[in-house]
Amino acid sequence: MSDVQVLTGPGTQSRRALLTGAGAVGAAAVLAACGGDDSGDGAGAPTTAVSPTATGGGGPAAGQPLAKTTDIPVGGGKIFAKEGVVVTQPNPSEFKGFSSICTHQNCTVSRVEGGTINCLCHGSKFSIIDGSVKTPPATRPLPPREIKLTGDQISLA
Repeated sequence: MSDVQVLTGPGTQSRRALLTGAGAVGAAAVLAACGGDDSGDGAGAPTTAVSPTATGGGGPAAGQPLAKTTDIPVGGGKIFAKEGVVVTQPNPSEFKGFSSICTHQNCTVSRVEGGTINCLCHGSKFSIIDGSVKTPPATRPLPPREIKLTGDQISLA
C-alpha cells in the first residue's frame, strides 16, 4: 500500500477525511449533551427527569403511606422517584422530605449515602439535613417537601 490517494471525481473525499469529519460531529454531540448552564429554565434538561409535582400515576396520594419509619436508615434516606420525594433520617426519629429533582439540570437524584443525597448525572450532592448543596455543580438546595408521620408511617402531607 502507498500513501498516495486518488480522488476520482468532484466532491469525493478520502476515507481519512470522512472519518475525521464523522469523529468531529460525534464529539460535538457528546459535548453538547454534557454542557449547559445552571439557569434553571429547564432548557436542555434530560427527557427522563421526573417533574417535582408529578406522582407518576402510581404513587401514593397525600395522606397515603409512603414508607415505614424503619425503611429509612438513620444517617441516610430513601428516594421515591415516582412521588418526586426523598425522605431522610439525619438523626434518630428526625425525618425530612426533599424534592428528588436535582436543581442543576432536573435529573432525578440517584442515591443517598455518606450523609448526602447524590445526583449521578453531573455529581451534585445535597445535605440530608437541610437539602443544601454540598458538592456542585448545583448552586441551589433541594426544595423541601412536606411529609407527615402517623405512628410508624411516613406519608406525603
